[in-house]
Amino acid sequence: MENLDLSPPTVILGIWLAWVISWLAAAAWSKPAARKAGLAREFLYRAAIFGGALVLAVLRRFPHGLDTRLWPPSPDLQWGLVAAVAAGCLFTWWARLHLGSLWSSNVTRKDDHRVIDTGPYRIVRHPIYTGMILALLATALEYATPLVFAGIALMIIGIVMKARLEEGFLRSELGKGAYDTYARRVPMLVPFWPRRTD
Repeated sequence: MENLDLSPPTVILGIWLAWVISWLAAAAWSKPAARKAGLAREFLYRAAIFGGALVLAVLRRFPHGLDTRLWPPSPDLQWGLVAAVAAGCLFTWWARLHLGSLWSSNVTRKDDHRVIDTGPYRIVRHPIYTGMILALLATALEYATPLVFAGIALMIIGIVMKARLEEGFLRSELGKGAYDTYARRVPMLVPFWPRRTD
């Protein structure tokens, strides 16, 4: 046990690993889709997220100093970033549990799909994506290398693209009026962001 590495980067890696394993294990807890957006419409956001993950996966093999820290982190900042990663992952789980069997990894509509505006969905319209973005940004600041920033930027771009696709799909499937009423009350990704007034 004395060789156990409990440094902030290792703890962050452990949090992400636990999140990914638990997220994939819970994938079966979802109702079948009544209608899907389709892979063609999902290609761009998937390519961005996968591309960002691929950049992160080859981090240590990339040449030319792109894996060199841009600044030295203080221990207090590092542990604060660990807490932010954990908070982001917990926020995604709160949202997923609240959504229940309506959750899907794809952009879909379930048989009894409706606008969910309670729990974390009263804070932002896409709390799973908000939690992921928070955890990814904290991870980027912890590792603070050009390659990590590039990979995480690609993943966040993909997440925002998916949120926008999902919004358009749900407006067409659930009714523009119902979804727009919700969108006027609740910000898309950033809590307390000014709401739509149109």
